[in-house]
Amino acid sequence: MRKQQAFTFIELMVTLAIIAVLALIAVPLAQRSSQRIKEQDLRIALREIRGGIDAYKRAADQGRITLKPGESGYPPSLAVLVDGIEDIHSPTHKKMYFLRKLPADPFFPDVSAEPESTWAKRSYASPANEPQEGDDVFDVYSMSTQTGSNGISYKDW
Repeated sequence: MRKQQAFTFIELMVTLAIIAVLALIAVPLAQRSSQRIKEQDLRIALREIRGGIDAYKRAADQGRITLKPGESGYPPSLAVLVDGIEDIHSPTHKKMYFLRKLPADPFFPDVSAEPESTWAKRSYASPANEPQEGDDVFDVYSMSTQTGSNGISYKDW
């Protein structure tokens, strides 16, 4: 009887050790998988927003958007890409829309924040190495201080 109890205890300890090793392997894999999903979402969001900014600029260059003297032709905010702006070439002055919805930065810590507030913005007048907000939105980037799995900071994507 004593031998059988000792054998059961040893089996239990081995089983617990195997479970612990599997957990040590599974947790980092799950974290890495979650990071890669967020990175993919960041790539998609940046591509969408930058595409909307570029489409707005093209419309401005084509004279379809009323610009005041000295304006760059880039959108004054990210919201205008979703809210739309009047097409002055349209006989009925229909609005042009550049995004259906503004995506949020997947690395922004507050998931309840307004999507526009999750992005850092660079104006046209701002140098690339020291991006600053201004009168327009030339580019967006993540405010995250983390580094991606490719070794590049998310703010530099």
